[in-house]
Amino acid sequence: MNDDVSPEIMDAAERLFRWRAEGPALMAAELFRLPAEYDEVTKEGIQEWQWEASRALAKDPHRVSIRSGHGVGKSAFLAWCVFWVQLCFFPTRAPCTAPTAHQIKDVLWAELMKWLNRLKQIEPTLAAQFEWTADEFRVKDASKESFAVARTARAEKPEALQGSHAHGPEAAVLILVDEASGVPDVIFEVGEGVLTAENAFVVMAANPTRTQGYFYDSHHKMRESWHAMQVSCERSPLVSSRYVEEMAKKYGRDSNVFRVRVLGEFPTADLDMLIPLYLCVEAQNRWADLVDDGPIVWGCDPAGMGKDRSALIKRNSARVLEPHKVKRGLEAMQVAGWIYVEWLDTKPEERPVAICIDAIGIGAGIASRLSELGLPIVSVNVSEMPSDRAQYWRLRDELYWKVRDWVALRKSGLHPDDDVCVGELTIFKWLPPTSDGKIRIERKDEVKKRLVIESSPDVAEALMLTFAYNAPVTTGIMAGSAKAPENYTDD
Repeated sequence: MNDDVSPEIMDAAERLFRWRAEGPALMAAELFRLPAEYDEVTKEGIQEWQWEASRALAKDPHRVSIRSGHGVGKSAFLAWCVFWVQLCFFPTRAPCTAPTAHQIKDVLWAELMKWLNRLKQIEPTLAAQFEWTADEFRVKDASKESFAVARTARAEKPEALQGSHAHGPEAAVLILVDEASGVPDVIFEVGEGVLTAENAFVVMAANPTRTQGYFYDSHHKMRESWHAMQVSCERSPLVSSRYVEEMAKKYGRDSNVFRVRVLGEFPTADLDMLIPLYLCVEAQNRWADLVDDGPIVWGCDPAGMGKDRSALIKRNSARVLEPHKVKRGLEAMQVAGWIYVEWLDTKPEERPVAICIDAIGIGAGIASRLSELGLPIVSVNVSEMPSDRAQYWRLRDELYWKVRDWVALRKSGLHPDDDVCVGELTIFKWLPPTSDGKIRIERKDEVKKRLVIESSPDVAEALMLTFAYNAPVTTGIMAGSAKAPENYTDD
């Protein structure tokens, strides 16, 4: 040992060299005093997949791409990576990006603060060297040279990963991309110089919602250049078996929602899928950037006393205004009372110009009662003939196709806090056309049978009904020559 160097400094140097070699998981274990294995009693520790990702990041080519289900601990791992690069290298640049401000600041940045607060309890002197703000995480004494910064990834502003080079033998760049499946390819193209630098560490993580794009390619045609990983909720001790079973019951194990949100697998690219999952996720991501436009319309799919739910959706031309609302086990007049209270509790200027209600079954009485109370009710019988009789088999098929077009135009917003709505929209398929070429969409009972799920996709049905306001709707199933298709029923 060099007599001019104190044992404390030597110990610290040895610790940093170990962390460099093993990656952020070893740092987390020693710095934050976490068990090396997950402890079911304390609900703390490092998972096997986090060790794998950590060691892969520390080795060439320093690129890790993680596709995962919900809640497996990827935000914690990404936060450890930020601490790791700032402690083990100098100077450092760490641009962190995600499709929305919520994903980068409310999730990853909040996770950084959580671990910084923990460090303050363990090593307050070391913790004092870091400075956390709403969009920056810096080493105080080297704030102009070593920092992490939060940047939203937008196609119209593709510089999120630009200008992040660090120079010097101990320098490093860490590129963090959260929810990478939704980041536009132009972001990666603009930042390609950083991504290919020898001193760059790159971590991408996401629920794998798309079967195309840079993140998808990192698990497929570019796999040789990446350490690609799949982390299933079924293998993570952080995710309860109840969540897995609830998702299976709600959407079916064969659904793309279950594949993406639970298994961490890319969706199947079924050509007969009505609305792909990635389109719905993109619609959620752009919700906050849209300007409200057009009349407000509510859609209500009422249910009786059974397992199915009475669902309510509110939207205007630009976006769904709030997460859906549901009630279970209500009789018809109780549903009517629920909708009437919603109306009374809404500011007059925010009330809908139309409330579209499925008038099949108990919906007829509900619509009639609400009309008596003066509400602007549109009774919709989805088994009627469509307005475009040459293209669609029945009105329900036409309305669902309108939902599809609305989402696909990429000018619409689904509420970011309503994954139930997104999940239900993505389980429908369009069926082989009729003999005369008309479009058909799966009925609710057909979806339940195919996916082996208990409840109907009532929330998706409520959103579909809102599009009846914009479609010419006849006044009854036998109105004029508009006869319903033979043998048609819909639960």
